[in-house]
Amino acid sequence: MSYKEAQKKYAKIGIDTEKVIKDLAAVPISMHCWQGDDVGGFESVGGASNGIQTTGNYPGKATTPEQLMADIEFAMSLIPGKHRVNLHACYGIHEGTVTDRDKLTWKNFKPWVDWAKKNGFKLDFNPTFFSHANVVDGLTLSSPDPKIRKFWIDHGVRCLEIADYFAKELNSTCGINFWCPDGYKDEPSDRLGPRQRMADSLDRIFKKAKYDKKRVIPFLESKLFGIGVESYTVNSHEFVMGYAQSRKILALLDMGHFHLTENVADKISSFLMFFGKVAFHISRPVRWDSDHVIRQNDDLRAAAQEIVKMGPENFIIALDYFDASICRVAAWVLGMRNMQKELMKAMLTPNAQLKALQDAGEFTAQLVLQEEYKNYPFEDVWAEFCKRLGVPAGEEWFKTVQKYEKDVLLKR
Repeated sequence: MSYKEAQKKYAKIGIDTEKVIKDLAAVPISMHCWQGDDVGGFESVGGASNGIQTTGNYPGKATTPEQLMADIEFAMSLIPGKHRVNLHACYGIHEGTVTDRDKLTWKNFKPWVDWAKKNGFKLDFNPTFFSHANVVDGLTLSSPDPKIRKFWIDHGVRCLEIADYFAKELNSTCGINFWCPDGYKDEPSDRLGPRQRMADSLDRIFKKAKYDKKRVIPFLESKLFGIGVESYTVNSHEFVMGYAQSRKILALLDMGHFHLTENVADKISSFLMFFGKVAFHISRPVRWDSDHVIRQNDDLRAAAQEIVKMGPENFIIALDYFDASICRVAAWVLGMRNMQKELMKAMLTPNAQLKALQDAGEFTAQLVLQEEYKNYPFEDVWAEFCKRLGVPAGEEWFKTVQKYEKDVLLKR
């Protein structure tokens, strides 16, 4: 079927495909830099640790800022639309001696800002509360040691101010995500104390940091458990919800940070009701690991449907996964395009009609149409979308990645 034929078919159910193409092109997704080098960063030769881990040893990993920037640029060239780049603090760029995290400044990220300006990217940010000697007994901001806590509080302050620098220089809001993997491997005797210390530390960060609250958007991320902290995490879902609500910041939903039987998409509407905006990490949990490359599965489809129904403008969408067992650039491109495909499918669904059937109690008609609309010619609209934005529509993008892998990645 051609795009014109698909356009007519969708028009019969009230969907304007031209509007869908325009609307999807306006949805930015923040692409995570850490897929490109297995969450390594530029501070040391050590790998990710303290509650985070990558598996695999596929060749071609970026080992310098220049390589990582080049890989991101190449990946973005195969993804339709204009998107954002999400940085972790461990990706600061250092000349000579490495600046420790409690002393980081905007100068460590000026090369990233210059690069972003050159390529038309906007930046988001994350403090890095892992892979460091000052993660002691699995704790950072919740540590009982005042010196450890002060180090990480100072790091959080520095990161908020760096996020403010990003926002100012790039004339864009900057989302900054606080994920602390603090917790215990075995059952703790005191669950309250670490959470009280965590709340106090976060309060100190937000009070001390100098940043524009209109252009820097902080959020706090929960997790069910982590590597080495299987029995108790300080930043549980309940803690994060309570802290964020009481301090008037956002709580972040990560699709991979809940029990496998939980429907994360079902949580989105409640978050939107009470926070007004939803910070959302797209990932894919498999057993104990939360960060596999996202696929077009039911979980992603359900999340995309909720995002579209409630308005993409109300969401801060970022990807969060890392896989060292496959080509890292291909993982970026595939994940970003999969997210966009599911958003398009949701935009091509007559949600108002289906809602009216639900409200009228016409559940048979609702079920039948929900299923039938899944088989409408989405691929033709997607192909037109890609054509207009100058990227391959089908799997031919992978041939371009394979050439880049041969010419660039495998020569590293």
